Amino acid sequence: MTESQLEANKEVVRRFNSELITNGNREAFAEIVASDFVDHSAPPEGAGADALEFFVFDLLRKAIPDISVEIQDQIAEGERVTTRKVFHGTFANDLLGIPATNKPIAIQVIDILTVKEGKLSEHWGLNNFALVAQS
Repeated sequence: MTESQLEANKEVVRRFNSELITNGNREAFAEIVASDFVDHSAPPEGAGADALEFFVFDLLRKAIPDISVEIQDQIAEGERVTTRKVFHGTFANDLLGIPATNKPIAIQVIDILTVKEGKLSEHWGLNNFALVAQS
């Protein structure tokens, strides 16, 4: 894979973070996420593109309405892009059974995403949300 292809894959991941998570641009979702997307870190019933769309727009962005993403590192190899990032914002509404604190929050995230034909197709990830949100 050429350097420009690797950069293009990284740009897809940056668009996901800026357009979908930070800006809440639901119209861009189908441009960025493949219809057969699989989230290997989610329970099987919540592992598809529809579940990701629901999580980003109806859960995460509602819980942290002023969310922004700070990308700290990105590494691309083949079709995979690994990103170390931080979600910043105010934990204003409950999320996944964790009560809101109305305090600033910084969630550390590491994502590994597969990019195929210019769209996100697979995800594996780790974050410290539960630990940070309860402190």
